[in-house]
Amino acid sequence: MRVAVAYEAEKPLVVEDLDQPAVGPRDVLVRIAASGICHTDLHVINGHSPLPLPIVPGHEACGVVEEVGSEVRRVKVGQRVLAAVSPACGTCWWCVNGMSNHCELGGPVKAAPRFRLADGRTAAAVCGCGTFAEAMVVDEASVVPTNTDLADEELALLGCGVTTGLGAALITAGVTPGSSVAVIGCGGVGQSVIQGARISGAATIIGIDLVPARREASLRAGATHVVDPAEADPVEQVRALTEGRGVDFSFEVVGLPNLMVQAFDMARKQGAVTLVGMPTTTATLTLPAISAIFSGKRLAGSVVGGAQILRDMPRFIRLAETGRLDLGGMVSNRIRLDDINEGIALLDRAEGTRTVII
Repeated sequence: MRVAVAYEAEKPLVVEDLDQPAVGPRDVLVRIAASGICHTDLHVINGHSPLPLPIVPGHEACGVVEEVGSEVRRVKVGQRVLAAVSPACGTCWWCVNGMSNHCELGGPVKAAPRFRLADGRTAAAVCGCGTFAEAMVVDEASVVPTNTDLADEELALLGCGVTTGLGAALITAGVTPGSSVAVIGCGGVGQSVIQGARISGAATIIGIDLVPARREASLRAGATHVVDPAEADPVEQVRALTEGRGVDFSFEVVGLPNLMVQAFDMARKQGAVTLVGMPTTTATLTLPAISAIFSGKRLAGSVVGGAQILRDMPRFIRLAETGRLDLGGMVSNRIRLDDINEGIALLDRAEGTRTVII
């Protein structure tokens, strides 16, 4: 089958024919119908993650089950499924206690060597999925069955980006009706945070991004105001829009420590600061200790938006089916697998919201 492999950091992916991985007792073979290209993949491809190369990127997709292992119970052949960035076994301590985004299978599933390369080496798949391919073999913990008429290119986005952003607003932060929200970084995940804030009934939603097209897209997604951080201090711009107090909820969706500090500073006293963006492995965050304590602000990391995939992905699908969540408007580019490097370049240049391989 055709597979895109990242052999070296900051080098183009190589699209080649590889043998289909073996289907083990807990495994599911999925023929991929559509796959989104996420910023996390760019981190991996550029060597900014702890994941070793070579590796097969891609971790948000949908497709149809073609084969299941002898122990698989979650899905059946012929069923449509979502690939999930975070596996959920459903039975470990984390899953049983409502934290399946920290499932104990996460490490083993994501590290499994799935592909045999032409030179004899093996390669793992990003998040245990490897959706930059015609098909994937994944642990059943990494798929969620669905029965919906949503288009493949829309459904695929729920595998990571939309679920992460929507969950950050609805679950991790718990945005409340009538509140004020600021979102730093308005790519696919940031616009999903904005949609989550809109769905929650926030009254003021501020999108902050250097790219004009992304600020415009934020307004379509539900932002009431946009801020160009190149014009003036974004913290002061946000405060000017919130009677000098700062916002009730701030989100950093880029992964840069200096922007995390900005998110902290633009939140009001007793406000909630949610960190969503993926930083490099060596990045560190420093905050003034006095402010961190006496401001009363709540600082939270958001892993997959705090979403529990078996519970929340079906809920998010219903939001899309009823028109409250706009998935189609987030698809800005469509490519074929052989054009994967152009899709990566679009992401690197911050062009569009989400590119989908179809």
